[in-house]
Amino acid sequence: MEYKTTLTTCPYCGCGCGFYLESIDGRLVGTIPSKTSPVNKGKLCIKGWNVHEFVQHPNRLTRPLVRKNGELQEVSWDEALDYTADKLRNIKEASGPDSIAFFASAKVSNEENYLLQKFARAGVGTNNIDHCARL
Repeated sequence: MEYKTTLTTCPYCGCGCGFYLESIDGRLVGTIPSKTSPVNKGKLCIKGWNVHEFVQHPNRLTRPLVRKNGELQEVSWDEALDYTADKLRNIKEASGPDSIAFFASAKVSNEENYLLQKFARAGVGTNNIDHCARL
């Protein structure tokens, strides 16, 4: 049995609380607040304490799905990305960049949310981006 802790940042809000994710044999089993984090100083909200649970939830999507013949089918990442790029390009050409909007997630890092807004604004050319963060 391999026990491991990994220092990371909570994905739920913009506070940036630090904690350790506990894993046994590669499976997340718990969360320990970082006592040395200058943000949360060893404390966590209820979401932070339970953050490890959504990662392995049985309903979480782990592979890309594309609708084919009216049904969602599992496809490779390359196929899913090509499909998405083609659809975005077609929508942008037909209706302009402001016909596209993006919705960021509270369950990814601030850096990943930054990349999405940068892609929306610089890549697609729209300011239509929002975020679902709720404390």
